Amino acid sequence: MRLFATASQTVGPFFTIGLNPLARNNLVPSGAAGKLCTIRGRILDGDGVPVPDGMIETWQANAAGEYVRAEISAPSSRATEFTGFGRISTDERGAFQFTTILPGPIPAPGGGVQAPHIAVLVFARGLLRHLVTRIYFPDEPANAADPILKMVPPGRRSTLIARKISESSDILECDVVLQGEAETVFFEA
Repeated sequence: MRLFATASQTVGPFFTIGLNPLARNNLVPSGAAGKLCTIRGRILDGDGVPVPDGMIETWQANAAGEYVRAEISAPSSRATEFTGFGRISTDERGAFQFTTILPGPIPAPGGGVQAPHIAVLVFARGLLRHLVTRIYFPDEPANAADPILKMVPPGRRSTLIARKISESSDILECDVVLQGEAETVFFEA
């Protein structure tokens, strides 16, 4: 008997079936401390075509630059506690949107400080593994010294920094481009 390798399998399109019940666009419980902002964008393939069944997961520090850890959180405070975690599905136009708190700066490995950012995992049909990226904030002075952002070539950093839609708005835009000339910077997991 001869054995043949099977074709590789992708991770989707299961998100709308199994994960949408866990998705939520407002990541901020009532009473949580910090300045709110809304981040919107689209997941696009290499041809600029929207990915309608993608999903992003977000993880971030709170406004004080602290990550919530279960072992230090009192159970009674969890109802109003900002967890820093979100799961957001794309719609038929490949669009996502979520409301969160502007995170504070966090300590960098080896000393120093990382600029406020949101860690993002990207899941989409055709990907064998999730992609890892970050969203940084525009006009943030700490961006210039962020050790991770400094490793990215200057011409590519804009793929990680959200854009203001207007000076008077708390809405930011940040697209995720999976490949091609305007590809978002992705990091090794």
